[in-house]
Amino acid sequence: MTESEKHIGLLFTAELQFRLASAVRLATSLGTQPIDLPVIWTHGDHSVRYGDIALRPDQADYAAHFLQRSATYLLAVAVKDAIRAVVSDPKASSDSEVRAAYQIARLIRNAFAHSPFSPIWSIDPNCQSTTFEIADVIRLDTTDLHGKAFDWRHYGGPLALYRLAQFTRIQVLKDDPPPRRVLPIPKTVVYQQGNLILQKVDEIPPGAVPVDVEPLPDGRIPLGDGHFLVPKDRE
Repeated sequence: MTESEKHIGLLFTAELQFRLASAVRLATSLGTQPIDLPVIWTHGDHSVRYGDIALRPDQADYAAHFLQRSATYLLAVAVKDAIRAVVSDPKASSDSEVRAAYQIARLIRNAFAHSPFSPIWSIDPNCQSTTFEIADVIRLDTTDLHGKAFDWRHYGGPLALYRLAQFTRIQVLKDDPPPRRVLPIPKTVVYQQGNLILQKVDEIPPGAVPVDVEPLPDGRIPLGDGHFLVPKDRE
């Protein structure tokens, strides 16, 4: 197995982990994710009982958020390592997209590695006030970022990193993925915009609490955090 083939596999593994973590977070938020754990779990010299390790639903929802975030940042680690393995000096590559992919992944990896639960940007002096970009994939403008708290808006969010991993695997490492196999049909129809989750239902669920919201003059209904329901004829 070549180094390129090895890192193609590692990148795809990171992508799969991100996809699974995203599914777990969604299911946990919707209350459909099982959180059962063994009554007794023994591994090596240690043993725990259910009461030592079980999660409440609110704890599971909180942890699922960080699980997805960790999987997102590990995409950056896999991208950085993959590019480094096949490009001798990615910082000086003649390909601007390779340079951008490497620097974005490296800077995100550094922020995550030094403070995984509350990352802080640490931008090298020679990378400050610089924009790294791959068109339609990801963009990072490092201007005034050094020392600031990490924010998904700085680089485009988790899906931008997911697309960066795919770009690296296919465009840089030249993976030729086979056609996708038949996927399982989703049990529920869900639309997600940022952290807003909308689930299609056939009827109003029992126990649903009515909310009195005044529509805006243009007919939109504010949902908070910049989200709106829009009349169908104005989409």
